[in-house]
Amino acid sequence: MTTAAPPASVTGPPVAAEVAARLVGLLADPGAGEVSCAVDWAGPLRLPLAEERDVQAACGLMHVHGLAAGRPAPLAVDFASTTAGILAAQGATAALVARSRGGATRAVRTSVGQAALFALGQYLAAATADTPAYEDQLIAGRPEFVSADGVRIEIEALYAEQWLRFWQYLNAPRAAVRHGWRPFQTRFGTAVCALDPALAAAVRAVPLSVLREAADHAGAALLPVREDPSAPEQVGPWTLTPLPGPARTAPGGAPLPQLPLSGLRVVESTRRVQGPLAGRVLQLLGARVLRIEPPDGDPMRGIPPMAGGCSARFSALNAGKDVTEIDFTTAAGRDAVRELARDADVFLHNWAPGKAARLGLDAEDLHRVQPGLVYVWASGWGDALGPRPPLGTDYLVQAHSGLAAALRPEDEPPRTSLLTVTDVLGGLLSAQAVLAALLTRLRTGHGQRAVSSLHSASALVPRPSRRARWGPLERPLATLDGYLWLAPEARERPEIAARALGTAADPAALAAAAACRSSAELQSLLASAGTTATPVCTDLAALSRDPRFAPALGPGAHTFVHPPWEFA
Repeated sequence: MTTAAPPASVTGPPVAAEVAARLVGLLADPGAGEVSCAVDWAGPLRLPLAEERDVQAACGLMHVHGLAAGRPAPLAVDFASTTAGILAAQGATAALVARSRGGATRAVRTSVGQAALFALGQYLAAATADTPAYEDQLIAGRPEFVSADGVRIEIEALYAEQWLRFWQYLNAPRAAVRHGWRPFQTRFGTAVCALDPALAAAVRAVPLSVLREAADHAGAALLPVREDPSAPEQVGPWTLTPLPGPARTAPGGAPLPQLPLSGLRVVESTRRVQGPLAGRVLQLLGARVLRIEPPDGDPMRGIPPMAGGCSARFSALNAGKDVTEIDFTTAAGRDAVRELARDADVFLHNWAPGKAARLGLDAEDLHRVQPGLVYVWASGWGDALGPRPPLGTDYLVQAHSGLAAALRPEDEPPRTSLLTVTDVLGGLLSAQAVLAALLTRLRTGHGQRAVSSLHSASALVPRPSRRARWGPLERPLATLDGYLWLAPEARERPEIAARALGTAADPAALAAAAACRSSAELQSLLASAGTTATPVCTDLAALSRDPRFAPALGPGAHTFVHPPWEFA
């Protein structure tokens, strides 16, 4: 018995290549021609990047992940490499879509460095905006919620009323509740969340059962932070379901696409990060994306920092899309959505479970007006937690999936990262589900319903069954003017760094010797000892002025990240 050859070959750093190969392997088809897909560490960046932590240090991931703690910190998983793997799979799948439509694309390249910058797109935009964020959005800190019976929890409230009712149930001080809403609400974009310690004390005063009662009373969501770092088992990246009846034949005579998705039309109704990022990826690959917003526009447009009259973070996720305003609560509005779907190739949303059916805008409803539609739900949990799951947001998914535990070493408590890890991975995975569904439609002639989730995206991150155990030099070394990330040999053999600095080979002595030298001086000393160190980016705005990053970053009302693929 013969096995069908995969439709693309993938080469590159192990984690990125494995993630890409897994996703591309789901597209295996004996009639598909091969597309070569290459991932490297730096790509067009003029930097000596040779491992995951080099990328995290140089490109700002350590900085954003550590903002809440007040100093840069590595992520204990290969986040940048996983992101690069999904981007590589997107490039390969988009190339196959283009070839099925008459194009000749045979190769795609991306890099782990480009992936890291792409993951930080909204943070780079905010750092280079015209006007600053609110002062209270930028204070280092984050929630540390532990119940009276010792259970670490993650709380989510999407609306101020839910936030208020939750804390009222716990008799928390009113001033602490009132002042805490803004940093809590904006933590998705700032990666910090400084709250009054009185809120943590209110949680610590009651057991988990009472906290659950408070969340239920408020309409908020609450989940324990899982201590097991292993990935959820048997969670596929997405599901594809064919819709009955043949798709309408696309009109002929169109020129070959310049970008893989040129000529395809996407209608998007999304909010926050996951859904808009998925639409942004499709737009960068050449699709025309029409974004549906409520009357008077998405309120996220007005959240500082501002750039060119719009929220910089919002712009980073939605630039280049067309916009129309529709009121879904009216019959006329729902009819307008159906009319938009009539001429669309893709309908993408990240609505709450059940909303599409209540609106009469589920896959079957829109299939009746457009039989060839690719209908994609970018969900929080998919079907993993049943028909009535808790709110499906980044930090709740990190907590429940074990990713929060995997992100930090065993000498730190399991805690979510305020870097939007699963939102980024989930948005990219939703875009990949769209591409897989488009390719399946081209091969089968049938429309498709696709479902991906933040939960399934979290399962893509490779991680061991035990939490990471770090040595004394597995954190950035503080210098007189910044931080350095030591090369592997210096981290594993402290005597190398000690010899370079003329001090004892114990962590305290090394830290003291490094703290009184500049990063440049320390790099020179380490080089003389035969090793290297990567400066840790602690200012995202500086990346836009650094010529080494120029191939991946572009100017505008704020810094934009260039498309992370090269096609040939």
